[in-house]
Amino acid sequence: MDNIKNWSKNELVAYILLYVANADLHETTEEKDFILTKVDKETYAAIHKQFDRDNDYQCIQNIIEGVKSHDYFRDDYAELFADIKLLLYADGEADRMEESTLLFLRKILKED
Repeated sequence: MDNIKNWSKNELVAYILLYVANADLHETTEEKDFILTKVDKETYAAIHKQFDRDNDYQCIQNIIEGVKSHDYFRDDYAELFADIKLLLYADGEADRMEESTLLFLRKILKED
């Protein structure tokens, strides 16, 4: 699971959503449930293990590397960012740290 270049699109999406969900250092049940609407339980569990091993810098590098190496979104991040916005409100309210993380991801993924 360590080689980002071998990740599927679902694995990458799960990782990104986990990163945002944990921006406030707390992943709620509602956030987990939302992520599970996007990926199966096995993918979620495997990606969560990887996510738990990574520090913040590694998470960002994995996201950048995954997006660039796979070109899954082909410069159209609308679906990904829509999923992130839905995740932000999965537990009823968007936390400031999660909102900031969304803005940060927009910046690093859309600008080289």
